Amino acid sequence: MSKDKQLVFMDDSGDPGFKIGLGSSTHFVMACVIFDDNLAAEETALIIKKYRRELGWNDNREFKFHKTRKDIVAELLRRVSKTDFRVRAICIDKSAIYSPELRNKQESFYNYAIKEVLAKSNLSNASIRLDSHSGRTYRRQAKTYLHRELNSSGKKIVDVKFVDSKTNNLIQLADLVAGSILRSTQVNKTDSNVYRKILEKRIEDVWDFR
Repeated sequence: MSKDKQLVFMDDSGDPGFKIGLGSSTHFVMACVIFDDNLAAEETALIIKKYRRELGWNDNREFKFHKTRKDIVAELLRRVSKTDFRVRAICIDKSAIYSPELRNKQESFYNYAIKEVLAKSNLSNASIRLDSHSGRTYRRQAKTYLHRELNSSGKKIVDVKFVDSKTNNLIQLADLVAGSILRSTQVNKTDSNVYRKILEKRIEDVWDFR
C-alpha cells in the first residue's frame, strides 16, 4: 500500500426515514474517520483490539454506539483520540430536506450524504471503506455513483469497498463517531455532548445541514 494513500472509514447514525414523530430520527449523520498515515490506522485498530480483550470480550464482539455501555464508549474514545486521525461528518436535520427523491428513496438519501461529506473532505488517492449491511445491488450502484461523482475533477478516490463491521475495528470506530455526533443533537439527553467533546481535537469539521 502506498504511503500517500488515504484510508477513510465511514458509518452512519440515525435512520433515513422521514416519518418524524412516528419513529424516525430527526437527524441523520454520516461520518468519516480519515487516516492520512496508514501506520496511524494500524495503531488505532490495535488500541481498539486491546481494549476489547481488556474487557474480556470475544474478538468478534462489536463496539456499537447504541448497544455498548456508555462508560465503555467514552473510555474507548479517550484512548483512540490520542492517535492521529481526523473526523469529518455531515449532520442532516431531515426537516430541511424537501427533495421527493431524497425523502422517498433511502438509497438516494444515503448516496447523497456519502457524496456530500466526501466531497468536502479534501481527499486525494483515497480508499473508502463502508459498512456492508446494505444489499449487493445497492453496493454495486453506490460504487459506480461515487466514482462518477467524486472523480469528475481529479482522482479523489481509488476504490470503494464494503466490509463487515464485525471484523473491522475502524468501521466500528466510525460507528462510535457517528453515534457521538448524533447524540449531540439530542439535547434532552444528559450525555448529549459528552462523547463529541472527547473527540473534539480529532473533529476537523461537522457540517450542520439545516
